[in-house]
Amino acid sequence: MSENIEQKCLAKGVKLTDQRKIIAKVMSGSNDHPDVDELYNRVSKIDPKISIATVYRTVKLFEESGILAKHDFKGGKARYEELNEGHHDHLIDVKSGEIIEFVDEEIEKLQEKIADKYGYRLVDHKLELYGVKKKS
Repeated sequence: MSENIEQKCLAKGVKLTDQRKIIAKVMSGSNDHPDVDELYNRVSKIDPKISIATVYRTVKLFEESGILAKHDFKGGKARYEELNEGHHDHLIDVKSGEIIEFVDEEIEKLQEKIADKYGYRLVDHKLELYGVKKKS
């Protein structure tokens, strides 16, 4: 991830316990937008005393503080990524859960055009595309 989540916590005044520091460090090093279960598996290898409840509470705190973004995913799971100032969209493989981040100027312009058509000025958007890989 581009910026250290621990630094964002400090900048926003979020108190970091030792366990929260580990969770922040693992999230900062993740490029795959882990769900809470996967994040728990990773942090518990570093500190087995960290409970899944602690991971849930920490992720919720980071989300409410504007540090992490939550992306709802198929099957009631949610994946998390660092909230960045820059914008990108997602293409998600529904079978593997692989996430490809992309920026496409045509899509950006089309979304602005649609908002304008309905009498709006677009201030933000989130696009998630779900698919399965084509067979070669």
